[in-house]
Amino acid sequence: MIRVLIADDQEMVRMGFRMILDAQDDIEVVADVADGVSAVSKARELRPDVCLLDIRMPGLDGLEVTRQLAGPDVTDPLKVVVVTTFDLDEYVHTALRNGASGFLLKDAGPALLIEAVRAADRGDALVSPQITVRLLKHFDGSGAVKAKVPPPSEPLTARELDVVKAAARGLTNTEIGAELFMSLSTVKTHLASVQSKIGARNRVETAAWAWRSGVVS
Repeated sequence: MIRVLIADDQEMVRMGFRMILDAQDDIEVVADVADGVSAVSKARELRPDVCLLDIRMPGLDGLEVTRQLAGPDVTDPLKVVVVTTFDLDEYVHTALRNGASGFLLKDAGPALLIEAVRAADRGDALVSPQITVRLLKHFDGSGAVKAKVPPPSEPLTARELDVVKAAARGLTNTEIGAELFMSLSTVKTHLASVQSKIGARNRVETAAWAWRSGVVS
């Protein structure tokens, strides 16, 4: 059972998400809260498998909550999916840099909401299709997000590069396996090895590294 916490300042949104998710056999909503401070405290208390966070909330916004629950300095990070009405590049970049496992627009529909929760739980990442291409353009060397990318601790193998390129295009582990004729466990092994070599914490950071370093263009 995937345990989920919902944080949104609109009661109707929380109720709607709870109804959609609780209707699934493999998902259980363990809490819903209306502000960022409560989101941090409840998440640390309950340790849900996935946290669904709105961006604009009283107290702490969803980006800061994401940083406190999943950021680079968190010893035991939680999995966070940011769900928002606001399709702004700055929000997307900040959320993903702060450790979010996915970024979803509220109008994406119930199916994508459910898949985003499942994807985050299994270590995949889901970003709304509307913003995926634009996001990746920002991460490449010619885009707005520029950063010096340190080299991997040791060279990536040819198969690891194949897996990274597929992940950077937004494919899930299952889709990567099908495309590259690998078992799911082999895909996960390659991704784990790559993350260790490049110092990434999750597949979102791995994909961002691929675009920034020029592995994908």
